[in-house]
Amino acid sequence: MFILYAVVIGLAAGLLAGGRIAAIGDIRFRWGPLMVVGFLAQVALFSDAVAAQVGALGPLLYVGSTLLVVAAVVRNVTIPGMAVVALGAASNLAAILANGGFMPASPAAMAALGKAAPIVYSNSAVLYQPALAPLTDIFALPAWLPFHNIFSVGDVAIATGVVLVIAVAMRRGAAVESPAGALARASGEPLPRGGA
Repeated sequence: MFILYAVVIGLAAGLLAGGRIAAIGDIRFRWGPLMVVGFLAQVALFSDAVAAQVGALGPLLYVGSTLLVVAAVVRNVTIPGMAVVALGAASNLAAILANGGFMPASPAAMAALGKAAPIVYSNSAVLYQPALAPLTDIFALPAWLPFHNIFSVGDVAIATGVVLVIAVAMRRGAAVESPAGALARASGEPLPRGGA
């Protein structure tokens, strides 16, 4: 849910910079289905019904679905902002691999949310001495925020990249529209021939 805040901030930043929301549709993601499959696999994996059944396969399924997402992100690094997303994804993947298929969550971050360690498979595990500790889930959103959760420095990089992807795409969309086209669009007049 951390990413939802990045989307909202990206949209706001794009609008403040004079961008157009419709321009987001001009982004051409390669291997998009791969990313969707990876995300959907994780949504399913961390639903209570599935998590209770996967047992020892949980870490393997989590790493596999994360690799799908990372591969798709890396394939799109030429899109402005996606290199930052890739850096964050690589940071998270490193922490997950170093800790046996789990993203360690610090006890302090879990306590800040009022949560205990999960009893079924979860992408998070409370470890007191995790490998690559600075890359793990050591931060917590304030409990008064909707969708509050714990997050890592990699998640911050991913969110920053998402903000950039959205804001830059919106701004570029505004830049390619001609002044005549923008005026015609605003007034409801037909677009000039060859314009916008």
